[in-house]
Amino acid sequence: MYIEYEVADKIATITLNRPEAANAQNTDFLDELDAAWTRAAEDNDVAVIILRANGKHFSAGHDIRGGGHVPDKITLEFLVQHEQRRYLDYTLKWRNVPKPSIAAVQGRCISGGLLLCWPCDLIVAADDALFSDPVVLMGIGGVEYHGHTWELGPRKAKEILFTGRAMTADEVAATGMVNKVVPRDELDAETRALASQIAKMPTFALRQAKRAVNQTLDVQGFYAAIQSVFDIHQTGHGNALSVSGWPVLVNLDDMKANIK
Repeated sequence: MYIEYEVADKIATITLNRPEAANAQNTDFLDELDAAWTRAAEDNDVAVIILRANGKHFSAGHDIRGGGHVPDKITLEFLVQHEQRRYLDYTLKWRNVPKPSIAAVQGRCISGGLLLCWPCDLIVAADDALFSDPVVLMGIGGVEYHGHTWELGPRKAKEILFTGRAMTADEVAATGMVNKVVPRDELDAETRALASQIAKMPTFALRQAKRAVNQTLDVQGFYAAIQSVFDIHQTGHGNALSVSGWPVLVNLDDMKANIK
C-alpha cells in the first residue's frame, strides 16, 4: 500500500508512503491516491484535507521506469491515454474537490511532485523544500499539468524550465506559490494547526469560497491553458519515441542527482 489515510477532528490526512523511492509515483500509487481523495471528498465528516508525505522527500515525481502497467512496446497513443487519466484528469479532479486542501511539502518536489501539491488550495513548505521541473532536460517542454505560469508568473516559470534548477521554499513563497515556510520539524504541526483553524469555518461557505476563486481562474483561461499545454507535452513524447523509442530523451540514471 502506497497511500495512508486517516480522519480525525474533521481533517482527513492523506499520506504518501513510498519513502524508499522518494515517493515516486507509479500507476498503483496514483490510483490509490485518487481513491483517497475520492474518499475524503465523499465523507461528510471531513471538512479539510491534508496531503503530506513520509520520508525525506515529498515526491520525486513520476516513476518513469513503470509500475507493472506499462506495455512492452510504448506508443504515443498509450502515453496520451495513460497521462490524460492519471496526470491530467486526476490532478484537475483533486483541484476541484469542494473542500479546502493543504499540501505539506518537505525535501524534493520534482516535476510530477508538483502535480500533487499544485492542486491543493494551500501549501505549507518546510525550510528544506526544493521545487523543480527539469523535464526540459528530458526532451519535454514541461510537466503534464502546466501550472507553472499561474503558480510562479511567466518569467520565473521560464527560468525553472529553461535551467532545470530547483527553487527554494523561500523563493516560491515570494511568488505566492507557497503560503508559509516553516522549520522542517514543525511542518506537520503547523499544517495541522492551519487545517484545524479552517475546519472551524462554515463548510458551505468554504465550498463557495473555493469555487469562486477556482472559477475566477478558469474564466481567466486556466482550464483551457492546462488542456492545451497537455497536448504540447505530448509532442515531446512523440519526438522522443521517434528518436529513441522511449518516452524521454535521457539516461534515467542521470536523473538520480535530482533526488539526492
